[in-house]
Amino acid sequence: MEFLAGEMDFSGVKILLIKGGKGALGCGYLNLAAAEKFGHALAIVTGVSSWDDMLSAEVKSVSAAAEKLGVVPGISGREALKILH
Repeated sequence: MEFLAGEMDFSGVKILLIKGGKGALGCGYLNLAAAEKFGHALAIVTGVSSWDDMLSAEVKSVSAAAEKLGVVPGISGREALKILH
């Protein structure tokens, strides 16, 4: 699987995003409403500060497009990325 990962430090807060071919896994700083507006598949994990955290964290919320692909709250970030690859 091939992914593009990005990290940005914003006043001491890490903003994390891992993008696959069908959608992305992002930290809680990202706006799910924006993903909905553009029809993007996005799964959100919270309380994360590293890539490993993102993979092991539980998905807390998903956009409608992500849900249509099979991503649901409660699965791990790793499981979500397998679907969003």
